[in-house]
Amino acid sequence: MKQRTLVSDRRYFGLDALALRAAAGRVAARVAGLAPDRARVRGAFLRQDFGVDTVDGRALLDDLCADGLLARPEGPTSDFLVTPRLVEYAAARVVEPLSRVKAKLLVSRACELAERVNREWGRNPLEIAMIVPYGSYLAREQRMDELPLALVVRSRPESRRARWNRMSKVEGAKGLRETFGDLSSFVRVRLVTAVEAVPRPFTVAWQSDDDRM
Repeated sequence: MKQRTLVSDRRYFGLDALALRAAAGRVAARVAGLAPDRARVRGAFLRQDFGVDTVDGRALLDDLCADGLLARPEGPTSDFLVTPRLVEYAAARVVEPLSRVKAKLLVSRACELAERVNREWGRNPLEIAMIVPYGSYLAREQRMDELPLALVVRSRPESRRARWNRMSKVEGAKGLRETFGDLSSFVRVRLVTAVEAVPRPFTVAWQSDDDRM
């Protein structure tokens, strides 16, 4: 699993990145070595670890539960279950935001990778029709928290498929997500089968030669 990345100038659950990571680390240390169903921490200890009082703490714990970092066990209890998602935050990297210049370079690398995938990945039953950056990339901000990339995929023509050792479509989709995700920890990969499924705003950065007029 890719290591979680936090951006230094962004706030998470009302905390800056370093404060959140440190607090999550204190919570994770309380349950280290325990089985998942026994990884419980009292609400009072959680508020202590996050440095919040009763009123703010209640709202924070609600937010952490809503985002899957904590869970409430069944029955009357003041305990909370610590999930693997919270442990990810305890081990997160804290990095500077992605500059627009670097984001453009990453989009260019994604386009080059798409060319290579379509040309060389004959075992994969999927190929790429378009590379479509969307969301925050279109906001024109100079510092970004992430780079959302949609891959518009389709079935690879039989003439471009390998004859042996073919992947399943599930394996092919997984391979695309992992390979494009490896471009940067900022990249968020979304696979769709039609450009209309990409959240707006978006822009088409690359299109397969087969689809160009």
